Amino acid sequence: MNPHMTNDLHFDTRSVHAAAIHDEHGSVASPIILSTTFERNPDGTFRDHLYSRYSNPNRTALEAAVANLESGGDAGARGYAFASGLAASAALLQTLQSGDHVLLPDDVYHGVFAQVQELFTPLGITFSRVDMSNSAAVANAMRTETKIVWMETPSNPMLKITDIAAVAAIARDGSAISVCDNTWATPVLQRPLALGCDVVLHSATKYIGGHSDVLQGVLAVRGGCDALHEKLTRVQMVGGAVPSPFECWLAARGLMTMPVRVRAQAASAEQIALWLSEHPAVERVLYPGLATHPGYDIAKRQMSHAGAMLSFMVRGSGEKAMRTACSTTIFTHATSLGAVESLIEHRASVEGIGSTTPDTLLRLSIGLEHTADLIADLDRALAAK
Repeated sequence: MNPHMTNDLHFDTRSVHAAAIHDEHGSVASPIILSTTFERNPDGTFRDHLYSRYSNPNRTALEAAVANLESGGDAGARGYAFASGLAASAALLQTLQSGDHVLLPDDVYHGVFAQVQELFTPLGITFSRVDMSNSAAVANAMRTETKIVWMETPSNPMLKITDIAAVAAIARDGSAISVCDNTWATPVLQRPLALGCDVVLHSATKYIGGHSDVLQGVLAVRGGCDALHEKLTRVQMVGGAVPSPFECWLAARGLMTMPVRVRAQAASAEQIALWLSEHPAVERVLYPGLATHPGYDIAKRQMSHAGAMLSFMVRGSGEKAMRTACSTTIFTHATSLGAVESLIEHRASVEGIGSTTPDTLLRLSIGLEHTADLIADLDRALAAK
């Protein structure tokens, strides 16, 4: 982390300055250091950086900043940046051995499920899926060979809520590592490490980058996980799926505005969720900020706000849902989330064959447009014939 920062500063202040790089010119904007290799000291010893696959000033600054923001200033926490969110999840799975078991949520991001099923089960790693919103079911699903318990809360796209502290304790009792995908909540709204989780994962492509222009994944690992720190460092160095300095610079820039963006987007999403819940063309709204949501109490306890993502089910058919998504003019019909522009997505058609997502479900990522304009856009689209 920036040596001028101290952990007693507020989160927003640290977000602005934690990844800053100060150069000899006194640049206010951090420089992008593109060099792939670094000169040794005159006596032949290594400097802080040797080769950019191992480390780079921009990547190191971003990793330290994410670790600091997720951990609340734990000096032992470490961050690891990768070329995408799936590269970050793959790095965690690469720390396992044949015969190890992974416990996944029943509503896990479809890319993680595909990764485990297609790439890692042929290597002898097994998995099972469980409703993570039911802590008793999680405890019953644990095996002696379970090494990772994977949480995703709020989940994608059904917005299920997992009791992070309870599931982390179950994992700990079973000598397993607990992982929480915190992409949708961000450290602005939720801090899994403070709730006992071992690892936090982000697709930094989303809220960290915040502008639909960077592909990246990051992990934040709490202090004390020495063996895991060593393994992930080797996966970065030997596997090589690391981001370029420019991608790290973009993500670090995104951190600066993330608190302001996320809070504004979340406030707008809450208003839209309330409006949708009363719309006659909407069958159901999935948003943990609504008192009708089954995970409302847990979300209120472990999140400072329910977030800027929501899903809703259109009354009628899948064709009606697709027609609604294709009829918006402010919402862009596209895959992804967490950026300044609002997106709408017919999720089942993205997930493809085998998707368990209802065909009438539309997923919304609320951006920074005015809430009234977004509501009017949805109203027009829902009325489309």
